[in-house]
Amino acid sequence: MPSFNHRSTALEIMDDFSLDQQAIHPVLKELEVINQLLGGFQVFYNAFKKLPIRNKDIICDWGCGGGDSLKVLKKYFHKRKIYPHFIGIDATPSAISFAKAHHETADIHFRLADVLEEPFLSEEFDYVISSLFTHHFNNDEWKQLVARMLYTSKKAVIINDLHRHWFAYYSIGWLTQLFSKSPMVKHDSKLSVLRSFTRKELQTLLAQMGIKKYSIKWMWAFRWQIIIYK
Repeated sequence: MPSFNHRSTALEIMDDFSLDQQAIHPVLKELEVINQLLGGFQVFYNAFKKLPIRNKDIICDWGCGGGDSLKVLKKYFHKRKIYPHFIGIDATPSAISFAKAHHETADIHFRLADVLEEPFLSEEFDYVISSLFTHHFNNDEWKQLVARMLYTSKKAVIINDLHRHWFAYYSIGWLTQLFSKSPMVKHDSKLSVLRSFTRKELQTLLAQMGIKKYSIKWMWAFRWQIIIYK
């Protein structure tokens, strides 16, 4: 019986940056489908309704994986006659190769880098976003990560991550058993929930950083939308 009282410190299979294309590419395809089915992109759509987006703004996705978030955001903005630039960053070479092959365009680019080590510039991007990424870090690393996100953004940081809850854990386990062909997806999807957050934990982490200008919103399916304003 898993514990939901505290964040798990167990590592996911996907935390291995050396995973090759044969291992990671089928997983990234499945994750795109899961994101669409469970409404994961709604977190970003809802957030950007509250934020001033202009042509040529730079939106940078940290831990971009296969790049699907940027693909759907480009479509979302283009429907509204807004034309930002997009950059996806990930530390796994096979994920970046997938993103470049499937989603790179004239206004979407991908870059291989470890976001905790990369020498980013102050306010290098207008917005820094992440999707199902920050739960991969322990609490001290999370604060370091978010501090770097804030340092590199001009306008806001948007974090889309999971709510640790028993229903989320068991339902994603059931769904992936039914529909996934990947042992990695079946393993990591449940562990991701155990590594994720309660509202109080997020509020505590932000308070420890001295951050006061933020909002936290619960969204279906068991997602947190955290917007940190500059």
